[in-house]
Amino acid sequence: MQPERRGDLLILAATLLASIGWLFSKEAILGLPPAGFVGWRFLLAALLLLPFCYRALMRTSPELLFKAAAIGLVMTLNLIFWIQAIAHSSGIGEGAFIMSLAMLMVPPLAWVLFKERPLRQFWIALPIALVGLFLLTMGNGLSLSLSQLLFLLASLSLALYFNLNSRFARRIDPMALTCIQLAVTGVMHLLYSASFEQWPASIAPITWAWFAASVLLATSLRFVLQSMGQKYSPVANAALIMMLEPVWTVLISVFWYHEPMPLPKMLGCTLILVALLSYRSRNILEWYRSRKALEL
Repeated sequence: MQPERRGDLLILAATLLASIGWLFSKEAILGLPPAGFVGWRFLLAALLLLPFCYRALMRTSPELLFKAAAIGLVMTLNLIFWIQAIAHSSGIGEGAFIMSLAMLMVPPLAWVLFKERPLRQFWIALPIALVGLFLLTMGNGLSLSLSQLLFLLASLSLALYFNLNSRFARRIDPMALTCIQLAVTGVMHLLYSASFEQWPASIAPITWAWFAASVLLATSLRFVLQSMGQKYSPVANAALIMMLEPVWTVLISVFWYHEPMPLPKMLGCTLILVALLSYRSRNILEWYRSRKALEL
């Protein structure tokens, strides 16, 4: 099998695990406090990664470690909004599409924070995404439900994290950076849980099974597969495949939770996907042209 094809398949597998991770999380917090679940999930995932990046961490300066941990606090904020949104939602498909809007929130935030003007594709994609979001949420009239509002806040904080992390990631080993940020997110959520949440007296074995699947499959294995896939898969390929995450999540939610998907919601999801594709069109065209040039 060609390396590029192998990379695409690894990215696809990582995307499927990310989608199934929404289900694992939703089921796990039926028996666990939401922040406590995220805290232990991310802390254990960091410990699983630690043997693979211990040397890189030892070589990293304290200043870079501190900055990586600070960006991890933004990830913490993102996960607080995300897990609370899941806890207050009846399904997961709608939320996955709202979260995918983070990609379109990155350019305006970069413009505000770093004076980087958005590309022309952004202005084409933005109105399409806004119409899609309206159709996706119009079941509540002109108001947003609590879960939809929380998903929007999670999407916004995720865009902020992307902006900060992308400017810092080249200065530190990627696995070491991920380990630090997972650990910070886990510890902060556990502190939040200890302060504001109450743990049940007993936890069912099925809940622990969902929790284990979240840690081992949706977090650790997903990260490994994604890292391996990005090594071989072209950037445009990887970006296009990873856009399928909300699609898989909707299918899982319809099957598992019988989430209703009336025509307006389906149109909204489709428009958001079209907006993401149009925004990525430049990268996809550049990849296609470079591939054609190599063939010639």
